[in-house]
Amino acid sequence: MKFKHIYILITLISTTLFGCKKEDNTVVADRAVVVAYLMPGQAPSVKIYQQKAFDDTASYGALVTGLNLTLYNGADSVSMQETATGTYNYSNTAYIQTGKTYSLKFSYNNETVTATTTVPIKTTGFTASVTTILVPVDDDFPSAGTTDSVAVVYRWNNPDSLYHVLVFKNDELYPFILSGRRGNAQANFTINAKQQAGYDLYYRTLNYKGTYKVILFTVNKEYNDVLSSNANTSSQQLTNPPGNITNGYGIFTAMQADTLQLTVNQ
Repeated sequence: MKFKHIYILITLISTTLFGCKKEDNTVVADRAVVVAYLMPGQAPSVKIYQQKAFDDTASYGALVTGLNLTLYNGADSVSMQETATGTYNYSNTAYIQTGKTYSLKFSYNNETVTATTTVPIKTTGFTASVTTILVPVDDDFPSAGTTDSVAVVYRWNNPDSLYHVLVFKNDELYPFILSGRRGNAQANFTINAKQQAGYDLYYRTLNYKGTYKVILFTVNKEYNDVLSSNANTSSQQLTNPPGNITNGYGIFTAMQADTLQLTVNQ
């Protein structure tokens, strides 16, 4: 599974990661924001942004260049190379392995920024009750009816109650909206399955025809904490976001993925 498929995960939590506010309501923007998602079989990559204040309307803070990042797997410490502004990579695709713990370290504004994460095991038994569905035309959508019933049942093994996220990514170049659906609805969407071992997808959740990749991500608690915080954040509650970064903000986490396909017709 290519790195581009976690883009939805990244954008979903980006607004939570990039701002914070002191208790005295003084807006600050002086710490690094780390964004890194480690996956087995992929070369590790870390982006470092400057923290932005809540009154900054930009989606992201400025990328931070010229840092010296090291990544440690408990046995080997490697230096990450800046391959683009604010993007630091290590080229070995075999470096990230299931079950290992990884630590990140660098200096920013005279502080040592650190973070640690462990690569979870890959979830097994990811199945779907069907891989092709026919969505009924419902001119009264979203009123109760056929669209209020279950379209696909997804199940997976989860004896250790690990956290999971489902991403539905429409693969059509120009997604075609289903009859009766909202014209401004998103073609791609994410479901936080939390610590469950399955998810029932309702017809009403789908808004576009075509082929979807259905990606089951096994994620760590630090990712779930940020995702849950983002869902509960409002303009009335401007608080420091959760995270596992010491002397910084953001997310340094690891995940696994498995993928099925879903074809939606009407």
